[in-house]
Amino acid sequence: MKNTAAVLLFLWSVVALAQEQFDAKKSEAFQKELNAEYASAKTSPLEAADLATFKTLDFYPVTSDFYVHAKFIRTKKEKAFKMKTSTSRAPLYVKYGEVHFTIKGKECVLNLYRDIVLTRKAAYKNDLFLPFSDLTSGNETYIGGRYIDLKIPAGDSIDIDFNTAYNPYCAYNHAYSCPRVPLENDLQVKIEAGVKKFHD
Repeated sequence: MKNTAAVLLFLWSVVALAQEQFDAKKSEAFQKELNAEYASAKTSPLEAADLATFKTLDFYPVTSDFYVHAKFIRTKKEKAFKMKTSTSRAPLYVKYGEVHFTIKGKECVLNLYRDIVLTRKAAYKNDLFLPFSDLTSGNETYIGGRYIDLKIPAGDSIDIDFNTAYNPYCAYNHAYSCPRVPLENDLQVKIEAGVKKFHD
């Protein structure tokens, strides 16, 4: 009985720790910065007509339900490959690792990638790319899926805040070339967090 209580206490502390790490203000700050980027003529991917009337991107409400503490598994000896994009461009990426987590009672696995050329630059050397699609794609969110930017974790776990999921520039302007979400990164669950689609 004592052992069972100890295990339950341990599990509770792990869950509590993950919840304590969620900071709604950080998610809201990310969304505010994204809005500022899209509102500026210098940095916005929006077409001129959309920029002229732009007020805000449409976001799901920020919630801890879509903040996960995932298990990170580094993959080794992966070969670089040409990532498919919305154009003929084929940038080199490599699968860096996998993240395993549970969300809404569903066990999920996603691949993390590194842009070979971009991460040769010091400012981006620790960057990881997480493209994904889910059961909202093509309905409430962009049909081509969404992205999350992450950093290489120090250990075997990584926090993923789906409240910071954003659309590729292609969702706003066809002049851009954007990586397509690999088929293995399609989640069979609704990720009701982050940016919604731009036009109905």
